[in-house]
Amino acid sequence: FPIDITFKSTNPSGWPQIVVSVYGPDFFGNDVVRGYGAVHVPFTPGRHTRTIAMFVPESTSRLQKFTSWFTGRRPEFTDPRVVAQGEGREVTRVRSQGFVTISFNVV
Repeated sequence: FPIDITFKSTNPSGWPQIVVSVYGPDFFGNDVVRGYGAVHVPFTPGRHTRTIAMFVPESTSRLQKFTSWFTGRRPEFTDPRVVAQGEGREVTRVRSQGFVTISFNVV
């Protein structure tokens, strides 16, 4: 669907970006995160297609993995800026989870 956006920032470095969070039901019907990803919005006019590599945060131990599967509360980011900035993500354990393709029509 069309999106009309106005940008405002004190530091334009690294923006504009679109952060994508994909959610879906698990085996028990709980709404869980299926992937996070971010892509820079192109500045040049025209039609642009971008493919976003999606990733999911993972638990660090087998006990945490089993507990999160059993309770239906899987690890997820509370702040979407973590995905856009990348700062501190080198210590976060993630698993690759597919791709999302976005088409931009920039005027």
